[in-house]
Amino acid sequence: MRLYSLCDQELLVSRAISLEEFIEIAKNNLAEIFQYRNITADTLFIKNQLIKIRKIYDGFLVVNDSYELIEFCDGVHVGQEDLAKIDSDIFTAVKIIRQVIGKDKILGISTHNEEEILQANEMDLNYIGLGAYRDTSTKNVGVVLGNSLDKIASKSKHFVGAIGGVKKNDEFQNVTYHVIGSGLLDK
Repeated sequence: MRLYSLCDQELLVSRAISLEEFIEIAKNNLAEIFQYRNITADTLFIKNQLIKIRKIYDGFLVVNDSYELIEFCDGVHVGQEDLAKIDSDIFTAVKIIRQVIGKDKILGISTHNEEEILQANEMDLNYIGLGAYRDTSTKNVGVVLGNSLDKIASKSKHFVGAIGGVKKNDEFQNVTYHVIGSGLLDK
């Protein structure tokens, strides 16, 4: 299992856990990628968090949505809804993001079904997130893929990160990364 750690600021606040504590947990679990997500803060706060993370985490650092902050991290992850905010055509949205972040940065998007994976196969991406695998308390989930996630993942030409309620002991054949957020805090 390869770990992609998802650090959601709202989760940290709700569990009274510092960013530094979460990073330490991610490092102790050998997280290869660390995504910072904060959907309520302003750009300056997110920038300062990325700078703080970079000082104590030396793996790949990805920011959620805030691609204008790419100089402070290694990549960006964007959800389907956020792609639509950039451009009504998601293919154009991905091209815009890629132009801003450049070829040397990581770009990933969320997918939720086979149709979105097939679309993603035509995009200049480094990986996709696929899910939700199961219900999660940290995000409203429209569809739970359950055991069909692994079969759907086999359709992707990109690396796949299983997202949404994923646990460390889950097993997949066609998934590169377990994307785990609150599950890292479970005892």
